[in-house]
Amino acid sequence: MNLRTPWWIRVPVIFLFVVVVLELVIDSGDQLTVVAYPITLYFLLLVLLLLIAIELVVHAIENVMFRTLSAEAQERYLLTKKQKWEWTWGKRCYKKLLGNRPIAEENEIVLDHNYDGIQELDNTLPPWWVYLFYATIIFGVIYLVRFHVIGDYTQANEYEQEVAEARQAIEIYRKNAKDLVDANSVTVSEEAADLNAGKKIFNSNCAVCHLPDGGGGIGPNLTDAYWILGGGIKNVFTTISEGGRDGKGMIAWKQSLKPAQIAQVSSYVLSLQGTTPANPKPTEGDLWVDEVERDKRKH
Repeated sequence: MNLRTPWWIRVPVIFLFVVVVLELVIDSGDQLTVVAYPITLYFLLLVLLLLIAIELVVHAIENVMFRTLSAEAQERYLLTKKQKWEWTWGKRCYKKLLGNRPIAEENEIVLDHNYDGIQELDNTLPPWWVYLFYATIIFGVIYLVRFHVIGDYTQANEYEQEVAEARQAIEIYRKNAKDLVDANSVTVSEEAADLNAGKKIFNSNCAVCHLPDGGGGIGPNLTDAYWILGGGIKNVFTTISEGGRDGKGMIAWKQSLKPAQIAQVSSYVLSLQGTTPANPKPTEGDLWVDEVERDKRKH
């Protein structure tokens, strides 16, 4: 049995193919299949052992069959195995694309130029170069007709279309990537998951000064409509992120909390508005009226 490909190439290639198929067939999300489902490691190990076993069995069968041959047949078989595999079709195409003349035929294309024994050959252009040149001509004609004769679609249109698609993709990414939120893009969240996460952050970091019910202690009361640095989601987000008044306000939490966490705790703080704490602290700051409500009153 004369296998053209060595076993040390055959086994890794087949094993890699099995790994790729496994990744395509099993849905493991953003993780590798072997990471999401560790049991697949045992399957891959079994495949590898099976491939090695098959190679050993094939090699053993080859040896047994070789022993049954006559001395002359064994010699022919060994000569066949020593022959190197050649990609004849590829070689023919390569020679055709280069268009070289054999050395024995060079005397037919020698020009009548002789400079100190140096002669010039009248070689034609390589076919690959000629084919590429023809391809550029065809491309140029199509381009000319498409963009300068018909003219219903220009590169400027293509640029504008791609920019619009890129902006749309950026907007979708910003909506899904919560950590890109800032004071300008933050909005109040009423989702239970965000409010529960904000409550945990508040109880761990803010309750020591504002009390768990938001009634105020060292810090101001968060349940009334009066705010020292302005109310509303954008002002609350900025205050938590950048800190309070210099020297007597709270610290800036942007070094400890992610933007998404600051947005969650800001929404939770605003959810405390109108609740009744056990021992509310007297009002501080100015009465805050939401921009939407202020516009309604104007109209």
